[in-house]
Amino acid sequence: MAQRKHLDDFLRGRIIGRLECGRTQMEVSEELGIAQSVISRLWQRFQDDGNVSRCYSTGRPRVTMPNEDRYLAVTAKRNRRSTASDLSRQLSSATGTTVSRQTVYRRLGHIGLYARRPVRCVPLTATHCRLRLAWSRENAL
Repeated sequence: MAQRKHLDDFLRGRIIGRLECGRTQMEVSEELGIAQSVISRLWQRFQDDGNVSRCYSTGRPRVTMPNEDRYLAVTAKRNRRSTASDLSRQLSSATGTTVSRQTVYRRLGHIGLYARRPVRCVPLTATHCRLRLAWSRENAL
């Protein structure tokens, strides 16, 4: 499958200029090495609204803004034991933006903060500490 490349503004202007001079879409396509369907769509858009710039409005808009993502990151780093639900509630109370637990999880995942279960160790008693210290002194180089 061919890789998609976007036309820059200069090339769009050249295409429209050649079409306005009376050249056919096939001639312009062969001269510039661009598919005729691309040139046809560009010419149609130019004739409809006189504009050839790209529209950047595809996809669903994000719920959180970049500053809210930073707030989540800072809050999560300050309190490493807080859950995604806790962070969601904190964000909602601080900024008024309501997001789901899953959204918080994804935003933190993008910056490299993932959920980890802390390993529980058996706490050492005074006897354990004394025995370990004795062992290390005996086996020291």
